Amino acid sequence: MSERVKVRVLLLFGDQAEVVADVPPAERGEPERYPAADIAAAVGVSVSDLPGQRLTAEVGEEHRLSGWQLA
Repeated sequence: MSERVKVRVLLLFGDQAEVVADVPPAERGEPERYPAADIAAAVGVSVSDLPGQRLTAEVGEEHRLSGWQLA
């Protein structure tokens, strides 16, 4: 069974979205980058609307996220 976690898109960096755990800043790890177009398509928003979005995602192999959904 996969784990679902809450995440937040911080900003866009080129064609990548910087994603962090949706927890207080002092508890966050380093942002991870994922293809912004893939996330936007999965949740039904434009790439430009991703920064600030709160999402959920499934944790997969090597702790990579997928299965994006709006929180």
